[in-house]
Amino acid sequence: MTSPAARTAAVWAALSASHEVADLWMQIDAQAVAKGKPGRDGAIACAKHVATYTATQALAVVAADRLLGLRLEWRRAALGLAVSAATHYAADRQGGHWRDPEPRGVVKLAAATGHAGWLQRDPNAGYLMDQSWHKGWLAVAAVIAGARRPS
Repeated sequence: MTSPAARTAAVWAALSASHEVADLWMQIDAQAVAKGKPGRDGAIACAKHVATYTATQALAVVAADRLLGLRLEWRRAALGLAVSAATHYAADRQGGHWRDPEPRGVVKLAAATGHAGWLQRDPNAGYLMDQSWHKGWLAVAAVIAGARRPS
């Protein structure tokens, strides 16, 4: 029997590795450019990216489950993937807006927690904040997917 800690670590590794592939290889340029635009077109572009992102992560989790014999509970795994997808969408709707003078969404949270100056000064700060947001939520998703109630 695999422990919840081992399952969580294995799921985190699968989610983390697949995050890199899905966010940087599976996302097409048109989605990357449009996902932060206001309105329907931006929302659709972001949703398409998150759909391929989540499918890539699901494949990685299923592969880890099967190859490593994790015996994940599918409802918990699906919930973990849903958390990853929803939080990914929330951050990616900010695409291209990390330096806006009137922040919204996740950028507003970053500004409210003391990061506004860094976001304005450093052209890499938005990308770094975006990626750290994603990876933090991947840890939450892994705990959700890897934990199991005692039988």
